[in-house]
Amino acid sequence: MKVYTKGGDKGRTSLIGGERVLKTDCRVEAYGSVDELIAFTALLADKLASSNKFDKLTAELRRIESQLMTVAALLAVGKGGADKVAPLKNEAAQELEQAIDRMQEDLPAITKFTIPGGDVRCSLCHVCRTVCRRAERAAISASQEYDIDKGATIYLNRLSDYFYLLGRTITQMASVEEILWIP
Repeated sequence: MKVYTKGGDKGRTSLIGGERVLKTDCRVEAYGSVDELIAFTALLADKLASSNKFDKLTAELRRIESQLMTVAALLAVGKGGADKVAPLKNEAAQELEQAIDRMQEDLPAITKFTIPGGDVRCSLCHVCRTVCRRAERAAISASQEYDIDKGATIYLNRLSDYFYLLGRTITQMASVEEILWIP
């Protein structure tokens, strides 16, 4: 099977179930943003994999990549495709909440906004966080027009918080000074 089909040359693509839509459809925008987030999450995991002290976080990110593939699939469902994608398990958002709680317990409280930087891995967490927020906004926009699985938007909301705390955690683990916004 060839990678290119020429089916999209006129600006259309297929959703799960076979429905053909414009590539500017809000569902395509939503799952495209999630696809971008998967790539950045993989890059972050690859950067963390260079040090054994990040093994647990790297494994966690690999699991998140897989869950994001499910989120993307849920956003890509068109007419006739609802029964072709299994919903995201409720435990996925709960696992993120547990990871967030665990990280937050080990971090000092702050009263100022965090500015990305200080370490490439920390900065990548913030790239993931901001792309995740965009994906969440796109998913919410799509859900106003189409029946989008609510678990997908809940997961994206928790995940952006996860990436924020992951950035703070990596800063601490890498012994880098956290950059706070002082207006």
